[in-house]
Amino acid sequence: MNQTTSEVQHFVIDFDSTFTKVEALDILGEISLENHPEKDKRLQLIKDVTDKGMAGEMSLRESLESRINILDAHQSHLDELVRRLSKLVSKSISRNQTFFEHNAANTFIVSNGFKEFIVPVVTQLGIRPEHVFANDFIFDDNGAIIDFNRENVLSSNGGKVKQIEQLSLKGNVHMIGDGYTDYEVRKAGAANTFYAYTENIERDSVKAHADHIAPSFDEILFHNNMSGALSYPKNRIKMLLLESVHPKALAKLKEDGFSVESYPAGLDEDELSEKIKGIRVLGIRSKTQVTAKVLDHADKLMAIGAFCIGTNQIDLEAALNKGVAVFNAPYSNTRSVVELAIAEIIMLMRGIPDKSKDMHQGKWSKTANSSYEIRGKKLGIIGYGNIGAQLSVLAENLGMNVFYYDIEERLALGNATKCNSLQELLELADVVSLHVDGRPENKNIFRKEHFEMMKDGAVFLNLARGPVVDIPALKEAVSSGKVRGTGVDVFPEEPKSNNDPFNSELIGLPNTILTPHIGGSTQEAQENIGDFVPGKIMDYINTGNTALSVNFPNLTLPPLENAHRLIHIHENKPGVLAEINNVLAAHEANIVGQYLKTNESIGYVITDIDKEYGKDLAKALKKIEHTIKFRVLY
Repeated sequence: MNQTTSEVQHFVIDFDSTFTKVEALDILGEISLENHPEKDKRLQLIKDVTDKGMAGEMSLRESLESRINILDAHQSHLDELVRRLSKLVSKSISRNQTFFEHNAANTFIVSNGFKEFIVPVVTQLGIRPEHVFANDFIFDDNGAIIDFNRENVLSSNGGKVKQIEQLSLKGNVHMIGDGYTDYEVRKAGAANTFYAYTENIERDSVKAHADHIAPSFDEILFHNNMSGALSYPKNRIKMLLLESVHPKALAKLKEDGFSVESYPAGLDEDELSEKIKGIRVLGIRSKTQVTAKVLDHADKLMAIGAFCIGTNQIDLEAALNKGVAVFNAPYSNTRSVVELAIAEIIMLMRGIPDKSKDMHQGKWSKTANSSYEIRGKKLGIIGYGNIGAQLSVLAENLGMNVFYYDIEERLALGNATKCNSLQELLELADVVSLHVDGRPENKNIFRKEHFEMMKDGAVFLNLARGPVVDIPALKEAVSSGKVRGTGVDVFPEEPKSNNDPFNSELIGLPNTILTPHIGGSTQEAQENIGDFVPGKIMDYINTGNTALSVNFPNLTLPPLENAHRLIHIHENKPGVLAEINNVLAAHEANIVGQYLKTNESIGYVITDIDKEYGKDLAKALKKIEHTIKFRVLY
């Protein structure tokens, strides 16, 4: 069916900082001034002039004249400029190449830049060269760039308006750009809509005049109900990060195009129940409790990222039943926790906490009494997972004899010895270190009877989970001297933020190290977590991969090309996959790949189909009985 004139959509796109991530003349300056003695000074001048021009503080012609005089550029520099710009095409522009190829008749580049470098870049994505309108360089006989064509309408103020008026486009004209000259097109009535394009740079003075702010080209297509590379723009996917998640995570998620809000502290159940409405991804650390009540209020939630090792603060079953995938960082802070354990073992075996306290009170307590090396001592590790195993290796390298106990079968590393019972380990260990998870059945697994089994004068560490130790029993063991010293990093009740008070029965005990849940709080660990967890979340949101998910069936998917990817999450009931395929067949959708993984609660089906399919297909798939969630990725 042919479109009427009023239905035709024309897209007029700026080049600098819109089609590409950068200002082309800035890059040309880096090339032309590479060996110039005033390189840094001149590059800053170019940037300043560019910013003033984009903000409307300097006339276009003044801006062009100033930059060309500063550049000292040559025709021979242009090939390298094109090569660099081709690698700096905006992400969302690049991933929508198919759109530009299919809509070449209605897509235009109108720029105050220069054709000599714009045409070679944009034509690679399907833009027609005759649809590129820009300035022209003037070269001298030696190829030096000495001026610009002053007869070109785009070389003067208001040039974009005049150029677009000359095109006489019939239909809806959408002006897309990041500068004041782009807004002028809409102001003059030469465009129906002005999109302030903010993927690469945000100018408040430009955003203030926009009909719509577009953090990506996907947003523009979505706003116009047009098909693009993504079924749903990433900038509309809201993410909430709590508890001062590392800035690297925030930067990584924003760079990928998501809308991210960060908050320095944890939230209680009622606060989070309110805050989570409309949020699609939640990022937390150890303090925030994601309960069934919170999840009942999570109307849009797709994934939770635990920026730590443990996930006992999340109701995993409730998340699973809601179709919410949970990811954590099982390895990222292992080394940091182990180093703290080693440090505390040494400090406690030497009685350093009490000696340090004496020194601060002006007491000189030099003595070797109750002070021991760790070499040759027996370390008992309860829980031989990632942290316990690495502690085993480091402790052995320091000369300790390592013993471990775990309810699961674990392979011994180095010369570590497996104990057949917890009692066996407790009766021989000089140092006992807990490294178990926080599952509900582990609450108070270490009680009074376990302290009684320990050797007299042994050291006890809990850097695992607060609820796993009976605190009154630990206090009694330390106070009586049964335990010579203890190091505790985790507590049954912990403050939500640094502004809240800390209370514990362990405060003031002799030879006791209390730390505020900082086992994994090193710059290295937090940076690793800030890199790892967003990577898993982005992989799930962008491709559907669930590898290393804590609660979802783990599925690793191949790359997708020239197809739509459909994700169907449903209760694990017989016949659902057959019903999915019946719906696909009824809508004549050709399957190019299908992947299924289940666990005891849910089924996770990924179906890749040919690009062409009826829009009512998604509605039909959502209506299948036992469906929990459905989404289209591409």
